[in-house]
Amino acid sequence: MLKTRIITALVLLALLLPSLFFLPQANWALLVAAFIGVAAWEWGALLAWPSASRVVLGGITALICAAVSMLAPQAISAAAGFEPAPGWVLLTYASAAVFWCLIVPLWLQKKWSLVGISGLLIGAVVLFPTWLAMVQLRTLGPGVLLGIFAVVWMADIAAYFSGKAFGKHKLAPSISPGKTWEGAIGAAVGVVIYGLAVRQMFGLDVLSLPFWILALFGITAVSIIGDLYESLLKRKSGIKDSSNILPGHGGVLDRIDSLTSTLPVVALFWLLVAYSPK
Repeated sequence: MLKTRIITALVLLALLLPSLFFLPQANWALLVAAFIGVAAWEWGALLAWPSASRVVLGGITALICAAVSMLAPQAISAAAGFEPAPGWVLLTYASAAVFWCLIVPLWLQKKWSLVGISGLLIGAVVLFPTWLAMVQLRTLGPGVLLGIFAVVWMADIAAYFSGKAFGKHKLAPSISPGKTWEGAIGAAVGVVIYGLAVRQMFGLDVLSLPFWILALFGITAVSIIGDLYESLLKRKSGIKDSSNILPGHGGVLDRIDSLTSTLPVVALFWLLVAYSPK
């Protein structure tokens, strides 16, 4: 299993890195649209939809994302006159931020299930802002987007090792028995160390040091919430992985569960800081 996981991870990196750094922005938007379409197909499994309906859901989701990229090229820097913060973009990110920061913590407590049309709408709130953020944040530079990905990866890695070494107190035993408070604390420490190193290396001073550290703690918390949320949905649906499309890793949703919560919140924060009236 470990060998399979490593091979799959290497293949994914071999596909991700050239695409991230060399594809034109319009093509990157379409590639991410296809990626999110696969995630939507997996979302259909969480809704217990039949196979044909899941395929339709994935296809429509990918087409919607692709259509938005073509109808609003300025918002994704695929045309002259880059306009990253029109009203609909801010509303998209704000809706996602409210969902992840206010609704999902209550959802985890109440352990609700995805049902009917509401489950479909929740999928839109989870997946479309993720696509938009993954496209828009690349305009800051491929290395910046990769660095944001690395925050989530660092949280996962630090949580795993600190949980293995020190984990005694369960974080959410009825949702994800393997996660511990010690792992969560380790994730926060790992992210802060990573964030401070990046700040020092690249001279980032967009925020004062205390607010920078506070933002890193916030990103870690949102990342963990995203992970727990997908774990709850899978447990409610009675499935172990969102799919088996990625050997050794499960499905796309299994790989981006923390990114679905983190990326839209980071994108909203970026727009509010960078484009707020001075």
